[in-house]
Amino acid sequence: VIYFKRLFLLLLMIMKTLTKKPPDVTKSRKLKTDHLLKVDDHDFTMRPAFGGPAIPVGVDVQVESLDSISEVDMDFTMTLYLRHYWKDERLSFASTTNKSMTFDGRLVKKIWVPDVFFVHSKRSFIHDTTTENIMLRVYPDGHVLYSLRVTVTAACNMDFSRFPLDSQTCSLELESYAYTDEDLMLYWKSGDESLSTDDRISLSQFLIQKFHTTSRLAFYSSTGWYNRLYINFTLRRHIFFFLLQTYFPATLMVMLSWVSFWIDRRAVPARVSLGITTVLTMSTIITGVNASMPRVSYIKAVDIYLWVSFVFVFLSVLEYAAVNYLSTVQDRRERKLRDRSLPCTCGMRTLTAWPDTPRPPWFRRRSRRSQEHMVVHLSVSSESTATKKKKNFSIIQNTHAIDKYSRMIFPGSYIFFNLIYWSVYC
Repeated sequence: VIYFKRLFLLLLMIMKTLTKKPPDVTKSRKLKTDHLLKVDDHDFTMRPAFGGPAIPVGVDVQVESLDSISEVDMDFTMTLYLRHYWKDERLSFASTTNKSMTFDGRLVKKIWVPDVFFVHSKRSFIHDTTTENIMLRVYPDGHVLYSLRVTVTAACNMDFSRFPLDSQTCSLELESYAYTDEDLMLYWKSGDESLSTDDRISLSQFLIQKFHTTSRLAFYSSTGWYNRLYINFTLRRHIFFFLLQTYFPATLMVMLSWVSFWIDRRAVPARVSLGITTVLTMSTIITGVNASMPRVSYIKAVDIYLWVSFVFVFLSVLEYAAVNYLSTVQDRRERKLRDRSLPCTCGMRTLTAWPDTPRPPWFRRRSRRSQEHMVVHLSVSSESTATKKKKNFSIIQNTHAIDKYSRMIFPGSYIFFNLIYWSVYC
């Protein structure tokens, strides 16, 4: 029995030894991050290799999205992953596996990181859902990768002289805020391959033509020379939206104003109301386009088209004013001529004064000759009056000559203008 008890206890001890958990090395004081990276042993307020040559800091960018382009504010909003690469020997640590260690944003506050900022930025922020989107990766030899996800709104100097048939080139500029080129050398890590974009990036009004990178030195008179990196991208505007919303309605208004050339010039309410309606509609289109644009001091391509269209519509109103005035003058002249050419009917009652009174033979012969003369005169007068009425009727029925010429001149001139306009701006 004693033998079995001892054997049972021995088996329990063996099982306890096999099932015992290994110690949690993360709770060991000697493996804490601060001690492993020797954060407390160095002054990280100074850059690496302080007093020596400039520390090289490589940069690469992955553009996640191009959120918006604002013509009114002349800016753009972009979301990107910004990554920095440098070497800080103060962060080197011993490792048998040569694996890197990855940390979140809490360690960033304890070590030195490049002070890169966005030049000409209006607003920017680091995403913090669900935590700050910051990643720090340290390698055993002291190389550091510092990555963060940022959304930035930056200014873009746009030229609207060819709007909406324009292309815009904008740039996002990165630069060290405190360190000149003698202390920090900022460069693209892999040249043009340092910039990558998502293939799904698209904008409603623009076609993204290309992204590319450049770099140059920037000089400030009070502080010196700084390395500056540029993310350049070219955007070409989609014209189809503006064809439907601006060009097509303006063209229809101009064509609608030509309808008045085929309306009778005596229909004053119809022609006047049509002209005023087209003028007011063109004014509304011009106001709507300018409301969504910055108040620039130069003429845009869309302004040329809209104002020329407005002039055509306004000239059609003036054309009817000229037609109406000249028609009135012509009618007055014809009325005066008609009044002057009417035959005199005085004495006609004298010839028939005594119908029942006997007349002498000489009076009968004279009266017969007078009646024949009067009949001839009346017939000639009646024929001339009918001819004049027919002529007046044909004049009233015929359209004024200005309307006839306008039917050809206005459409021909507008087509010629469109040919020149689209050949210049397309």
